[in-house]
Amino acid sequence: MTDTLKGLYDVVLQRKAEPQAESYTCYLFEKGLDKILKKVGEECSETKIAAKNGDNSETVGEICDLMYHLLVMMAQLDIPMEDVQAVLEQRRQKIGNLKQFHVTDKES
Repeated sequence: MTDTLKGLYDVVLQRKAEPQAESYTCYLFEKGLDKILKKVGEECSETKIAAKNGDNSETVGEICDLMYHLLVMMAQLDIPMEDVQAVLEQRRQKIGNLKQFHVTDKES
């Protein structure tokens, strides 16, 4: 999956560097961060609703939409994929304190 996300992110970065007419990604960059963040929020809500409704097929589609818009946000903010991967790798290797996790989870 990482290769797929990295490939998609590379396309997003290319669209940012070399805008193309009729490109939805370029449209988002043109409209700016507020529009991109609005789409991230919308897709997050749609993902939650699809999951609540128990429709796995729809949920997968919404997850993909959310991930795409997160990649556009990352590109807009100049956040390299490698930075996100490094943090995820650190978290994957961490063995946390369950009690601390629940306290943190309740606060978010």
